[in-house]
Amino acid sequence: MKKESIDKRLTTQEGVPVGDNQNTQSAGERGPLLMQDAHMFEKLAHFNRERVPERVVHAKGGGAHGTFEVTADLSKYTKAAFLSKVGKKTPMFARFSTVAGESGSADTLRDPRGFALKFYTEDGNYDLVGNNTPVFFIRDPLKFPDFIHTQKRHPSSHLKVNTAQWDFWSLSPESLHQVTILMSDRGIPKTFRHMHGYGSHTYLWTNAEGERFWVKYHIRTDQGVKNMMADEAQRLAGENPDHHLEDLYEAIARGEFPSWTMYVQILPFEEGLKYRFNIFDVTKVVSQKDYPLIEVGKMVLNKNPENYFAEVEQAAFSPGNYVPGIEPSPDKLLQGRLFAYGDAHRHRIGANNALLPINQPKTETNNYQRDGAMRFDGNGGDSVYYEPNSFNGPQEVPEDKVVGYPVHGDVGSFDYDQDFYTQPGDLYRLLPEDEKARLIENITSGLSKVSQEIQIRQTKHFYRADPDYGLRVAKVLGLTEEMVK
Repeated sequence: MKKESIDKRLTTQEGVPVGDNQNTQSAGERGPLLMQDAHMFEKLAHFNRERVPERVVHAKGGGAHGTFEVTADLSKYTKAAFLSKVGKKTPMFARFSTVAGESGSADTLRDPRGFALKFYTEDGNYDLVGNNTPVFFIRDPLKFPDFIHTQKRHPSSHLKVNTAQWDFWSLSPESLHQVTILMSDRGIPKTFRHMHGYGSHTYLWTNAEGERFWVKYHIRTDQGVKNMMADEAQRLAGENPDHHLEDLYEAIARGEFPSWTMYVQILPFEEGLKYRFNIFDVTKVVSQKDYPLIEVGKMVLNKNPENYFAEVEQAAFSPGNYVPGIEPSPDKLLQGRLFAYGDAHRHRIGANNALLPINQPKTETNNYQRDGAMRFDGNGGDSVYYEPNSFNGPQEVPEDKVVGYPVHGDVGSFDYDQDFYTQPGDLYRLLPEDEKARLIENITSGLSKVSQEIQIRQTKHFYRADPDYGLRVAKVLGLTEEMVK
């Protein structure tokens, strides 16, 4: 008998009412279960498939909705519509994450933090996918799978090992700048709310006249930078491994909306190509003394997800999602990411992942892509499905073509310059004495567990960056000055 008090009927995915959700159909009270109980099979089959493949990197993270408001007129540098005038607001979504850990790992690991922003602009989605550090460990996408393998578990023991990462770092001296940052006080943010974000790569901005400018993004926290010492991080890893996720969610829930101010460094096109460091090498920074920060706008996160899986786990970010007025640079690692991120999403959540609500643009989309798994809109109906066509189908907009830049040279496999030490040395010398001491302690706590051969090779890099840096590491490891010079 139907109960009039029921507000919502429990149904199957096909909308069929469920009469009993507590007891499976069986042949009598003690008999075996019946194949005809389609509801049970649907529940169990769906349960087996509730987890999509975990992200290979950035698996553990939290996110929130918000708005971005332009606070400075930079239209002379870019024609990007969402940056076109002061006061303009754009809805957005942000996701913060650790890099190497699995979905169930602790938030407080010593690890870079992902800093991914999706802007739902009138020209489609613009994704700025960076980290909480201005540089990275490597600068060529060919090395990325190998690097990430060193951060994962050993194929035999299924344990994380110090040897893999230090062996790789010692054989990849371009990693020294990022390693120094990671092992410093900046290595473990207090919360997601208390860390800066960076686009890390150099990007190209173009204005309405076709002029080009090189740009680097800085997203600076308005809450102030706060970091966590190693002992506190280790304690929280046991007491509350979801510390960062909880902090972000609860801050927004109680109305303490975190905010960040976006700045850019702008380099004139030709001037940037002649800069004293290669601006396309993601292991290096552009000095703010040479190119000061210019304010762009403010982002405020003011709404928690209603469903973590739908909005955070299924969020798909890619540096390949850029809008007119913003283009990629020839940064090799960025060029690799333009493909790799979109491909990862196609594998993990399907070819039609852009149709998921969290990834859908807020503007109309028109294209000739059809079919594929989980195509849950009208699939284009009976509209024309090829191009060019004679039936008034969507057409390209010539004025939105990329401006680009000239390229030349012979085909080959080329490395960047071999200056691995200037900027890490400059960073080390900027640290106050107490931070230097903690840096050495953090480095040697892991480096002391690997072979002396690796210790010597890595410590030579520290020495070349700054002799004091190398000798202090050597002293703790029991190495002589002659070994590391």
